[in-house]
Amino acid sequence: MLAAVYGRTGKAHVVGVTGPPGAGKSTLVNALIGEHRRAGLSVAVVAVDPSSPYGGGAILGDRIRMSDHALDDEVFVRSVASRGQLGGLSSATARVVDVLDGFGFNSVIVETVGAGQAEISIMHLAQTVIFVAAPGFGDETQAVKAGVLEIADIFVLNKADHPMAKKADRSLHEALPASSGGGWRQPIISTVAIDNTGVSELFAKVREHWAQLDPSECARAATVRAQQQLAAAVAELASAYVSEEPDFESLAKQVLSGQLSLKSAAEEAFHVIASRTRPVE
Repeated sequence: MLAAVYGRTGKAHVVGVTGPPGAGKSTLVNALIGEHRRAGLSVAVVAVDPSSPYGGGAILGDRIRMSDHALDDEVFVRSVASRGQLGGLSSATARVVDVLDGFGFNSVIVETVGAGQAEISIMHLAQTVIFVAAPGFGDETQAVKAGVLEIADIFVLNKADHPMAKKADRSLHEALPASSGGGWRQPIISTVAIDNTGVSELFAKVREHWAQLDPSECARAATVRAQQQLAAAVAELASAYVSEEPDFESLAKQVLSGQLSLKSAAEEAFHVIASRTRPVE
């Protein structure tokens, strides 16, 4: 199915929405769905929810916040469990996005797990990345350090009716001046997503960023993404073999007893796996 889909991808505008837990990402995405529909655009949402580190399950509660559009045929919302994947996404997210793109949605919004500054996988998937911050959730400058400053195309200060909003807005503006480049200056949009304040301005900036993207750059990014998906698929196959072979308990005991170094044990395990996966001549 995916082989058939790939020939039809590359037309949807993929928008990533990331930021710390509690910033109001899901409420903001719900408001953005409304803006898309008012503009006559179909939109799909892939909302990644954190999985339990013990049972592996997820509440998948993001769909509850987006129920306003449940009966709209031009809107599709899918929650995906992170299944312990780092980077704010799940291993299946890119494939889900490809299916929705191939299906013909104008936009696909990907909401990440509440992410820290090191969780920047969304930059490899989305053409436009929105970072959502909120006042009262710690040091806003700390929240947009390093990686996030470099990957975000638009910053949103949500819950702008909060008493600490002015301080947070000042902190964000002080953090950003040196980060603009490539002809696009990262805007900071203040919103109150729960009552749609500022959301139309945010939507306008999202469409503006999409309009100024270089098609050749988008094509290169799509190739890089395909390479990463291929590498991830190879890693999944390797992981399946590792889970079956070899006898890690025995090797671990030899490492603990001093009979083998960790590197030697790893090399032995690798050779066992390689011998099992080599095609028969």
